[in-house]
Amino acid sequence: MSVFDSMKHAVHTVFKETVEAVTPVSNVSQFRDKGVLTPEEFVAAGDLLVFKCPSWTWEAGDPSKARDYLPKEKQYLVTRNVPCHRRADGLASSVREMQMEDAEDGEWTETQAVGGKAVGGAAGSADVEDIDDDEPDAPPAQTAAGGAGATMDVESEAAGKAEAEDVPDLDDLELEDEGGVMVPADPSALPTGGAAAAAGGGGEVREASSDFVRTRSYTVSITYDKYYQTPRMWLFGYDEDNKPLTHAQVFEDMSRDHAKKTVTIDPHPHMPSVSQASVHPCKHAPAMKRIIDQIESTGKTMRPDQAMFLFLKFISSVIPTVEYDFTMDFDT
Repeated sequence: MSVFDSMKHAVHTVFKETVEAVTPVSNVSQFRDKGVLTPEEFVAAGDLLVFKCPSWTWEAGDPSKARDYLPKEKQYLVTRNVPCHRRADGLASSVREMQMEDAEDGEWTETQAVGGKAVGGAAGSADVEDIDDDEPDAPPAQTAAGGAGATMDVESEAAGKAEAEDVPDLDDLELEDEGGVMVPADPSALPTGGAAAAAGGGGEVREASSDFVRTRSYTVSITYDKYYQTPRMWLFGYDEDNKPLTHAQVFEDMSRDHAKKTVTIDPHPHMPSVSQASVHPCKHAPAMKRIIDQIESTGKTMRPDQAMFLFLKFISSVIPTVEYDFTMDFDT
């Protein structure tokens, strides 16, 4: 994020907090019309998420930061130890590689088809001679065949003698010290002795592959944003040694299209002095509205208490490698 964007974000945060302080809470449901939630609908949606996905729980948070329009014991939702096995860029690279492989497979199939046409086309048939043209010259052809056969016999005999000379005497073979039995080299075996020292130093086996990615984990929480009237997601990550991730490392697990744009670093509203990565909620309501319209176009009716599943569904495109639990069944 540039300096200008950082200043713009800071000014907007102050403006947003001021508006929230003076604006009353809306209790009119506009979920199906605008994709927004009232605090009561947020709590109902959270209750259904906790019921369907027990890895999610309600938290009270810091009492000094509690919102009076939410129950004291249900200030925000949280799930812990959420695995993140791959980086977002690695996932995008895998998709590109699969697309390239599909393209290569298509080219190979096309090449084979073109080859088939060349073999069966006019060019191939032009090289085939008419058998009737050779009948008057049959005796010379037979003589030529006989000469060719004699020549082949001489060459075969010479080749046989050469092969016999190439076979070494058993007494000339140098056998390994394995009871007089030749032991072939195994290319998959670990190096030993000097070879091991040359490969890894002191015969120690080095770590196998630099492509190995160790698993990270995240604590994921969902709060209610009064200004935008939508859920808001927060993420705090840990590396494989359970040490907190830096902000730069957290952005590695975000979609490149959203990192440092819709994903920002802000203070958590219910935790003192803790800044976390957050998916900014400015576009959440329009995204929710689009999904609602798509589902209802199939004849189903969406309820406000199902909103959390819709929210987690579209947020997964922002953090595609963070594997939090949510359900796709809207017939609940």
